Formats: sequence, structure tokens, C-alpha cells
Amino acid sequence: QNLGSSSPGKKQNKENTITINCVTFPHPDTMPEQQLLKPTEWSYCDYFWADKKDPQGNGTVAGFELLLQKQLKGKQMQKEMSEFIRERIKIEEEYAKNLAKLSQNSLAAQEEGSLGEAWAQVKKSLADEAEVHLKFSAKLHSEVEKPLMNFRENFKKDMKKCDHHIADLRKQLASRYAAVEKARKALTERQRDLEMKTQQLEIKLSNKTEEDIKKARRKSTQAGDDLMRCVALYNQAQSKWFEEMVTTTLELERL
Repeated sequence: QNLGSSSPGKKQNKENTITINCVTFPHPDTMPEQQLLKPTEWSYCDYFWADKKDPQGNGTVAGFELLLQKQLKGKQMQKEMSEFIRERIKIEEEYAKNLAKLSQNSLAAQEEGSLGEAWAQVKKSLADEAEVHLKFSAKLHSEVEKPLMNFRENFKKDMKKCDHHIADLRKQLASRYAAVEKARKALTERQRDLEMKTQQLEIKLSNKTEEDIKKARRKSTQAGDDLMRCVALYNQAQSKWFEEMVTTTLELERL
């Protein structure tokens, strides 16, 4: 899903958005068709935005966590591939060792004539073949096993880095959203206080002066400014999270 640009602090946009776990999305009724970032292909960046219900509990799992779990399954495959290549290297090395040993066999070493020459050629071919298999095992190690091991190690680090980075941004987003809700509540209280004092002054139920009204109005204005500031910070955090989600999911897709 694409994120909406509206904020939780704007009442006029409230019907056009829906907030799920501190993330603001466009309301489904206002966007009947999903706008994809890469409409011509299946891409991670167009999915895994919304949280899913945890099948093993009552909570939810972030969409990005589901993507990470999917990617980490490849880690097991990488391990199995490494073990397979390592076993093949052992076989090649053992075969080369046995061929080399066989080529040193002293059988018919004293044979002369054409038979002696043929026998010497047989043993030389064994030694040459042993060298070929030994070189092949070395290439398997340097060009297949080692790069695969390096990729696996870097993959593990990259996954951990991505997980922490996106999780931190999500925590920041939740914190910003909580600040917006707190500021909205404070504004409501200030507006209610201002309205009550104004009414009391009008019907002369209180000895409050106009200075008290001005003070209440200043507090209400300040609360409104605080709410706008919190909304701006929330929108910045959500935009940052959105950008990093797109960048990171595309990177995971490349891997």
C-alpha cells in the first residue's frame, strides 16, 4: 500500500485517511485502486506496507518483518549450498590424491620397450588427471565456495542492519504519533477552558477579567502551534519511513 500524505492532526482529512498502528494510509473508499510504484512488475516496494495479524498471538507483525522472514529463508539455502560445494571439493581433493598415489605405483617400473613406454604414459596421464582435479577443487573453493560464504556473511549483516534501521524508524513514527495525540488532547482542553471562561464572563458568573481571557487564548493558541509542530514532525518521520521502506525493499529485492 502507498502511504497517504495527510496527517493525523488535520480533521478535514480524517475521513480520507485511516491510521493503523501509528501509520497513516489513504482510506480505501477514497482510493479504490492501489497506485503502484512499479506497476509493470511485481516488486517488494509495492507490498509489505501494512501490518498483519500475528497467527501465533493477539498482536501484529510489521509487513517489513514478514519480508525479512521470507528473505532469511534464503540463508538456510545458502548454508546447504555451501555444504554441498564443500563436500564436492573434498571429493575432488580425495580423488586427486588417490590418482596421484596410483601414478606413483612401482608396478612394472622395470619394464622396457614399447610396453614400458605405454605403462609410463598411463602413469603420467594419471598424474596429469590428478593435477586437473586438484586445480578444479581449488577453483571451486576460490570461485564458488569462498564468494558464497562471503555473500552469506554479508547477507546476514545486511539483514540485521536493515531490520534495526526500519524498526528504529517505526519506533520514531510511533513516538511522533503519540506526541500528536497528546498535543491534540492538550489543545482540546485549552479550547474548552477558553470557551468556559468566555461564557462565564458573558453571563457574569465569574469575576474573571479580560486579562484572564487573553491568557487562556494565548495558551490555546500555543497549544494549536504545538499541535502543528507535532504534526509536521510526524509527517517528516512518516516520509522518512516511507522513503527508507522503498529503498530497503528494493535492495532486498536485488539481493
